[in-house]
Amino acid sequence: MVAHHDDIITRMKNIELVEIGRHQIKPWYFSPYPQEMTSLPVIYICEFCLKYMKSPKCLERHLEKCPMNHPPGNEIYRKNNLSFFEIDGRKNKTYAQNLCLLAKLFLDHKTLYYDTDPFLFYVLCELDSIGFHIVGYFSKEKESTEDYNVACILTLPPYQRKGYGKLLIEFSYEISRIEGKTGSPEKPLSDLGLLSYRSYWSQTILDILLGLKPSEAGEQPMITINEISEMSSIKKEDVISTLQHLNLINYYKGQYIVTVTKEALETHEKASQKRSVRIDPKCLHWQPKDWSKRGKW
Repeated sequence: MVAHHDDIITRMKNIELVEIGRHQIKPWYFSPYPQEMTSLPVIYICEFCLKYMKSPKCLERHLEKCPMNHPPGNEIYRKNNLSFFEIDGRKNKTYAQNLCLLAKLFLDHKTLYYDTDPFLFYVLCELDSIGFHIVGYFSKEKESTEDYNVACILTLPPYQRKGYGKLLIEFSYEISRIEGKTGSPEKPLSDLGLLSYRSYWSQTILDILLGLKPSEAGEQPMITINEISEMSSIKKEDVISTLQHLNLINYYKGQYIVTVTKEALETHEKASQKRSVRIDPKCLHWQPKDWSKRGKW
């Protein structure tokens, strides 16, 4: 794999502005677009195929010919105006590489991989009468020895603070659930990534704990860490670290006891009220593939 190293030069932002669809966005970080693009005041990007261009005229000519109004690959989820597309990084290499270039403008990763073959990309879109507008995405390895269910994850800046980050995370765990696995995002997480994941893990685990019923009257409900992990598809280590972060886990008489505090309950209720968009498993039409039997994918 070819890696782009995060030295002094690559930390310097090299693109001033990108225009994608109806949005003009100021990049946050360096991205290795071709040298001739970096001297331009604006890079123009087709929001459907993600091709980058030098001028509004080039974009206009491109849009007259571009046959796409949605990402390539299969639409595997739709509910109301939200869709997910699954894109194979080998079959749709140009799109996947352009997606990585766009994402790198907003992700401070140490490396950027140009070899997209081993990855699947799940792109979240908002649908209107014009087409499917990219909101964000996550990528995952086709075969992960560490059981990572996310490699990179990003909500584009115009769509941030609308609950889409959690929706992407929830979708990644729904995929893991269908695969019959527990998953975890690739480490290290960015500061923003850790906050989003910790919030998602906390809400999901508390939902499970608050839904528990005692087996007999007067008894405390019982559940194991493994059971929480299986019910949520969240890896055991992430369940434990979340319970510790929330100060809900105590050691008592030779065993761990989880106690839900009033404070944790109030925080959970507030966070749950804010989550207006959720994944509806009935709207996901997807079957896992066995990549180990497919040679070089």
